[in-house]
Amino acid sequence: MRIWVRTATLALLLACCACGGNPADVEDIKKGQKEILDRLAALEKAVQQVKQTPPATVPPRPQQIDPEKVYNIPLANSPARGPGDAKVTVVEFADYECPFSGQAEGLMTEVLAAYPKDVRVVYKQFPLSKLHPQAMAASKAALAAGRQGKYWEMHDLLFRNQRDLSPEKLTQLAESLHLDVMQFQKDLESPEVLAQISREQQEGKAADVMGTPTIFVNGKRLMNRSLDGFRQMIDSSLGLPTGGAPTG
Repeated sequence: MRIWVRTATLALLLACCACGGNPADVEDIKKGQKEILDRLAALEKAVQQVKQTPPATVPPRPQQIDPEKVYNIPLANSPARGPGDAKVTVVEFADYECPFSGQAEGLMTEVLAAYPKDVRVVYKQFPLSKLHPQAMAASKAALAAGRQGKYWEMHDLLFRNQRDLSPEKLTQLAESLHLDVMQFQKDLESPEVLAQISREQQEGKAADVMGTPTIFVNGKRLMNRSLDGFRQMIDSSLGLPTGGAPTG
């Protein structure tokens, strides 16, 4: 392109001279040529910069969820509700500050009421600290209360008060449950409590948990988070026809 412009401009200069062109016109043409060449140089520089810029990283595709995959989720010492010999185990990875986890609590209550003999619910701590700054402290509070035999009582209070999970509020909740507050505050930072939260987070990651709440029924991910969705999976595990009467 630069060679073509220079040639064309030179031809124009010669034409002007041959036709007895005005010297002022020739100077204008020369100025025009310089501007064009300067612009071309800037353009070539920009093209070279583009060539040297590494290609943009293509974001990974969203992970495909296989609803039939069965995850082997360790239950260990995670808090549980329902009979220990239940035929169906529901595992929930949740975050006390997550509004969707809060909404799922009512659903869990319905499931346990519908299947009192057949379903056990296991709760796993999965605080999303980057999204919910008080979630980690709330998980610590629940487990610390559990060390005094009041895990589920604190669990329920945390979800009822999930808009205010400040340290002062957590202490108030502990007092309302008549806990030994000094021991409660020590247990908030105990190695055992911290280790359990870390372990359950790792278990969630191993089960491809990306957000909260994520729920599994006998190891399979619950895709339809509703009572009907639960019934379909639970009844299937119990060998009942869909919508069959629970053995409660």
